Amino acid sequence: MNPADSATWAQAQQHVAARRWDQAAAQLQALLRTHADAAPVRLLLAGVILAQGGVRAAAEQLIATLPSLPADMHLICRVAQSLAKLGETAATLQCLEHPEIARNRSGPALLALAHVRQGLGQHEQALALMERARAAGLNDADFLYFHALQLQFNGRIAEAEAELEACLAKGPSFGRASLTLARIRRQTADSNHLDTLRARLALVPQGSEDHAAVEFALHKELDDIGRHDQAWEALQRGNDIMHRRLGYDAAAEEAVFDALIERFPQPLQAAEAAPAGGPQPIFIVGMPRSGTTLLERIVGNHSQVAPVGELADLPKQLRWTADRHGHPLLDLPLLEATRTLDMALLGRRYLQQTQWRAGDRRYYVDKLPPNFMLVGFIRQALPQAKILHMVREPMEVCFSNYRALFGDAYAYSYDLESLAHHYRQYRRLMAHWHRVAPGFVLDVAYDALVRDTDSTARRVLDFCGLPFQAQCLDTAGNRAPVATLSSAQVRAPIHQRASGEWRRYAEPLQPLQRALAAAD
Repeated sequence: MNPADSATWAQAQQHVAARRWDQAAAQLQALLRTHADAAPVRLLLAGVILAQGGVRAAAEQLIATLPSLPADMHLICRVAQSLAKLGETAATLQCLEHPEIARNRSGPALLALAHVRQGLGQHEQALALMERARAAGLNDADFLYFHALQLQFNGRIAEAEAELEACLAKGPSFGRASLTLARIRRQTADSNHLDTLRARLALVPQGSEDHAAVEFALHKELDDIGRHDQAWEALQRGNDIMHRRLGYDAAAEEAVFDALIERFPQPLQAAEAAPAGGPQPIFIVGMPRSGTTLLERIVGNHSQVAPVGELADLPKQLRWTADRHGHPLLDLPLLEATRTLDMALLGRRYLQQTQWRAGDRRYYVDKLPPNFMLVGFIRQALPQAKILHMVREPMEVCFSNYRALFGDAYAYSYDLESLAHHYRQYRRLMAHWHRVAPGFVLDVAYDALVRDTDSTARRVLDFCGLPFQAQCLDTAGNRAPVATLSSAQVRAPIHQRASGEWRRYAEPLQPLQRALAAAD
């Protein structure tokens, strides 16, 4: 840049720092008139547009960097991360093919790109990048934790366990690592981490998420060895910490569900010119911890189906189509913006960004439990899609949420009254979808799936238009990566051990049971 352009660039950055978005955008647009291929300028302009609530124009700026993106790993990482966050999956994949990535040896940059691959559900590629980062010298506690997760996701459980131990040796207050290590196998009276977990409680910052994670880990290990009174106390302490940190706005959530029901009041029809052709999605929805991963493993074992993991594509394409930036899956401003939504465009965008995942198969599984909120959009935008709704007994699924530790993803899960309230909203909405889109969603009972897997799987496959294949029942033989809380457990043969777990804590769970009964 010449001195004048450098001054303009500096002024634009000052406007951004002061949140003067219009002035910053004007300065950056001026620079692009003479430096059209300046990737840093386009990257900053994309951020400015997002700050003003736009999505499409921000994505356009990011995509425009790709033809001349320089061999600058920091810049490549930022562009890839930004494209992925906006749901521009095809462009993200293009960015990840930049030749500089293959020859670069920056551990932090390779780890950053591994996270992008992980977000796309490409866990084998993510692990390969992490291995390169390790060879480049990255070996701190954070890296060891994320490397352990990828090992676990890819089914290398023993290696993951060793890596978690190495992580905790470097950073003993790393709460998430303690919890992941506790979950990776069933602990026994002779082999557990109870003493070290209690020691870590004195090291973690009190009231932090690390503190909560150690309490959840303590609960898991005490529960494994049958010390249920102490296990409950640890679980309650962990949940109390997270509830104090996050809170839960029941009125705000109820308002979103009310608005969603009002948004789709009539029997739902497919959009005109709805997209067709090519592989089609099978959505699996429901409450978290309802058995959605198990169902995905069964359906994904079919020779005509690609299991591709939890995808955030539909919520991202909804925001792109509505051109409304935000972070929640749904909020009131987004719902208002969808009143004039081009449903056919939403369907085309979704397929454009996801069909590559199917390879040469007819279907691919899109398993994101909270997509139960988006059934109305799926019905109108993707009428060829199939929706499987995993249903689990209320106490079972609510207790499983209560003991999960989802971070800040599901604030309702850390308080029994909040859990009951959220469950009521979920059931109310699913009943609405069945009314306005009869036959479009198949309810699949968790208990039936684990007790009579053969007949339940046949019913599911028939709904999806697929012939039964015995291999679908062999979940232990499914080698596809799994990136959920049950990534270690679902590699075992199908079992019923998770049924009735809440009954060990029936007395302290009475408030939850009463709140759920009051809703019936």
